[in-house]
Amino acid sequence: MKQTILGAGGAIGIELAKELPNYTSNIRLVARNPKKVNETDELLAANLFNREEVFKAVEGSAIVYLLIGLEYNTKVWQQIWPTLTKNVIDACIQHHCKLVFFDNVYAIGGDNVNHITESSPISPTSKKGEVRAEVDRLILNSIENKNLHAIIARAPDFFGSVINKSILMTMVYKKFKNGKKAQWICNTKTIHSMGYTPDLGKGTALLGNTHSAYNQIWNLPTDPQKITGEEWIELFAEEMHAKNQYQLLPKWGIRTLGIFMPILKELGEMCYQYDRDYYFDSTKFNRHFNFTPTTNREAVKQTIAAIVMKQANP
Repeated sequence: MKQTILGAGGAIGIELAKELPNYTSNIRLVARNPKKVNETDELLAANLFNREEVFKAVEGSAIVYLLIGLEYNTKVWQQIWPTLTKNVIDACIQHHCKLVFFDNVYAIGGDNVNHITESSPISPTSKKGEVRAEVDRLILNSIENKNLHAIIARAPDFFGSVINKSILMTMVYKKFKNGKKAQWICNTKTIHSMGYTPDLGKGTALLGNTHSAYNQIWNLPTDPQKITGEEWIELFAEEMHAKNQYQLLPKWGIRTLGIFMPILKELGEMCYQYDRDYYFDSTKFNRHFNFTPTTNREAVKQTIAAIVMKQANP
């Protein structure tokens, strides 16, 4: 049974590819320049922004995982995500494939982030959130009306040994590594859930290979501990033997610096995830699969150890 990862090579794609041999020996990794994770992986180089190449990538698959990461830019998201999603849905329907969409929680906005469950309403309060809401509705509508078998697997911000594109690793790990103060956005005293990439990869593989999990939204396994930004910084400081010091970037500062730093400009509209409690609840998954997520403290420890090992064995 062929299982295909669209957008292989990213932080989650690598972890998912590590897990899939527990279910199949027939794995296809699709990206512009895919690299093997397992010895028997089939590699397919493709431009997944091209409809024909999406259909080619999906053909022959039983399960397709959509893990593509786009540039963190609102205009790029608006231009590409809806069309890309439609193409993947159409390809899965034509080739009779199941679809697992690895999603974030941007479609949930405002105070609804205080406690995020699978029943939290689609309520975007940002432009990027509006794009993700449109994508979610495309999938849910195709489940309802087009006989698509699909899962929306949601995750909060995440971290792990792949440093790039993780806000936590950029603002905390890299700053400490360079002998600087950590950084945080808006308020360090509020709760902010983070997913651990190995757990998210395991959870995505488990969902994809569980028939009864389809046609539902699932929150992927995340430590239920309610932890603040300040406590995240402390965990990294302890594990890295760094001075527990940080610089707070207030909302007005992010907007001002965004004039000169595009990434901060893009983060500005996401301040609602940092200026109030942002708690991601994966109770449904943990109970259904009897899964115990890695604790936040252990996840930080394992992350640092994995980075040290990579640096020692490049």
